[in-house]
Amino acid sequence: MGRYRGPVIRLHRREGVNLGLKGRRTTDEKYDKRLSKPPGQHGLSRQKLSDYGVQLREKQKMKRIYGFTERQFRVFFRRAVRMKGVTGEMLIQLSERRLDNVAFRLLFTASRREARQMVGHGHITVDGKKVDIASFIVKVGQTIGVKPKEPTIKRVQASFEKWKDLTPPEWLKLDREKLTGEVLRLPTKADAGIPVEESLIVELYSK
Repeated sequence: MGRYRGPVIRLHRREGVNLGLKGRRTTDEKYDKRLSKPPGQHGLSRQKLSDYGVQLREKQKMKRIYGFTERQFRVFFRRAVRMKGVTGEMLIQLSERRLDNVAFRLLFTASRREARQMVGHGHITVDGKKVDIASFIVKVGQTIGVKPKEPTIKRVQASFEKWKDLTPPEWLKLDREKLTGEVLRLPTKADAGIPVEESLIVELYSK
């Protein structure tokens, strides 16, 4: 199954929480009320979820936040299992280290979807070399930048101006003048700040 390309508000309503798929936007009371009503004609009449259903919903949240396909998510989960540490936290760490997510966290773009597009079109560099794989995992000490072409530079500068009051998470360092960012350390669950209970995902895949 390919990526979902329909209205993202439907996904927000399905999970009952803002997944950030519309980018860095300020939600209002009217928007929040819509999140409380699941999509579909019979959304409010659905039965209470089973334990499996709750676990599945957590997995779907994480998939949608980071833009995983089902196959990609399984690959990342298997990698997290092999890493030293708590599996759920390692899964979040790997997801945060994806190049498209890092470009988003560095304020190069307004959303992960836009960042994934930039990476796929070859507009993002790692240590000065073009990388067009959105799931590329960055390492500590690496420098993420943008391709030195005028349209790309203007696009990133416009994003910086729009989000001038925001700063990247502490595990990243941004140089707005050079349009580059550096990975200072590995991200933690607290750095991610996503509305997901990762332990339920581990339970789901442990069955």
